[in-house]
Amino acid sequence: MSNDFQFAQFMGDYVSDLSNALKILDPLAIEKFADAVEGVMDNGGTVHFIGNGGSAGTPSHSAGDWSKELTLPTICHVDNISGLTAWANDTEYANVFKGQLKTFLRPGDIVVGYSGSGNSPNVLNGIAFAGEQGCTTVAITGNYRGMGGGKLAEMVDIAIIAETESMERIEDLQLVVNHIVKESIKAKRGITGPC
Repeated sequence: MSNDFQFAQFMGDYVSDLSNALKILDPLAIEKFADAVEGVMDNGGTVHFIGNGGSAGTPSHSAGDWSKELTLPTICHVDNISGLTAWANDTEYANVFKGQLKTFLRPGDIVVGYSGSGNSPNVLNGIAFAGEQGCTTVAITGNYRGMGGGKLAEMVDIAIIAETESMERIEDLQLVVNHIVKESIKAKRGITGPC
C-alpha cells in the first residue's frame, strides 16, 4: 500500500472527470434517442438492450424501469440466461445477442448496444443484425482508452459517447442517460404512474 495515497484527492479526481463528461454529453443525441423511444411507444414496438459486464447491468436495470414506468415493452437480452448460454454454448459467444434478436426483433423496434469500448463482438453482431432488419440502432458507449466509441459508434443511427477514458465513469453515465430518457418522456407525456 502506498503511503502517499490521498483518498480525498482520488475521489475529487473521479468526481471531476465524471462531472466534466456529464457536462459535455450530447443533448441532441440523447433527445434523438428519446424521440426514437417515443416512436416505439406509439407504434407498439419493443426496445431491446444488449451489453456485457457492467454494460449488461444497466440495461437490466433500465428494462425494469422502462417497462414499469413507461409501460413500454423492453427486453434486456442478458436477462434470458438460458437463451444467452445456449447460443454461447451451441455456437459462440459472439452470437448471443444476434441469436436472440432473430427470435424477438420486429420491424420498427429499437436495439440499444451498451459497450464501454464500443468493440464487443457480440454487441457489434447484434447491432449489425438489427440494422439489416431496418430497426433503429443506438450506441451508449465512451471514449475508453481513446477509442472514441469504437466500431459501435460508427455503425449506429444514434451514438451517445461519454467523453471519458474511464470504464467506470462510462458505466456511470450509461445509467444517467437511461434515466434522462425515461424521465424526459414521463415529463413530456405527463406520465405520473408508479415510480
